[in-house]
Amino acid sequence: MDGRTKVLLSRLEPGEVAIIDHQDIDRLAAEGLIQKQARVVINAARSSTGRYPNLGPLLLCSAGVTVIDEAGPSVMEIEEGTRVEVDDGAVFSSVNGDRRQIGKGKVLQLEEVEKTLDVAKQGLATAIDRFAENTIGYIKDERDVLLEAARLPNVKTVFQGRHVMVVVRGPGYREDFVALRGYIREVKPLLIGVDGGADAIIEAGMKPDMIIGDMDSVTTEALLSGAEVVVHAYTGGHAPGLERIEALDVPSIVYESPGTSEDIAMLLAFERGAELIVAVGTHANLIEFLDKGRKGMASTFLVRLRVGPILVDAKGVGRLYRGRVRHMDLVMLIGAAVLAMAVVVAMSPVMRLEMRAIWLQIHGFWFHITQAVFS
Repeated sequence: MDGRTKVLLSRLEPGEVAIIDHQDIDRLAAEGLIQKQARVVINAARSSTGRYPNLGPLLLCSAGVTVIDEAGPSVMEIEEGTRVEVDDGAVFSSVNGDRRQIGKGKVLQLEEVEKTLDVAKQGLATAIDRFAENTIGYIKDERDVLLEAARLPNVKTVFQGRHVMVVVRGPGYREDFVALRGYIREVKPLLIGVDGGADAIIEAGMKPDMIIGDMDSVTTEALLSGAEVVVHAYTGGHAPGLERIEALDVPSIVYESPGTSEDIAMLLAFERGAELIVAVGTHANLIEFLDKGRKGMASTFLVRLRVGPILVDAKGVGRLYRGRVRHMDLVMLIGAAVLAMAVVVAMSPVMRLEMRAIWLQIHGFWFHITQAVFS
């Protein structure tokens, strides 16, 4: 049980019941619950309010995961480790043989979820209007904080003239890594993990050069990997993971900003002279922005306008960049191999005798075939 789904995923085991309080379950949360093989998802909140077409409930139902919707805030009082039973939307807990009802929701059906999604699509124009108003508000109130290089943190990592990969554990990040294997191997970009994105880098067999975020979902392994750490504090100086960083005695820089952590990463790379920024798993479209469900996503829109000249989405790089062997390279390789064999034969008396014997056998074989044809 956890009020934050992404935090819950770090300790959820296959076959367990996931109790969450997640209004408008987004695609990333749903994919995480499916990957962790949650048997049942009990949501204290409404899984889809119709505010915008969120794909989370559809993905869960399509994967065969039972979803109990709007079970009520009382289910968040269940302690982890408690045996939970679900019967037609009713949630029961069993402690020392004492079985009592904790909450009551409804079981989501695939057909119902599809209808809700269709209705939400029709109201997408309203969501776009709200997003536009929110963005204009950021332009008025926070443009200096978001777009002025002077306020960025002073870091040791050198960006000048390098390719920088900003990794967020967002939609499709695993597929992005697969598509970019050749690019990473040959170009060796600077790797910045945004919170859990640092663990994604480690999972891919690499090491992050920098970690930026509020540190609420990054593992201790990543924090102790030797990467430079920038703690993103929100307005007022609060950062959920700051106490943890201090307890681990990890050297860090605290930077206060109203935007998102990936915004800071991109701005930092841009203003410090990066040649190219490759975004992995970051938020690239309106639905993904709305999935985040917070005002700060408008800042991501502004930052993308700022860094646009050198920003490339990983999916685009994967389509454009293909590490491959050119035909000329292959011809040169074969030629070098033949030349090496010729040198070995020329320098070795034994090899010369062997090659002469082979030649005589070929010549004799060809002579007999010729004789047979003309006779």
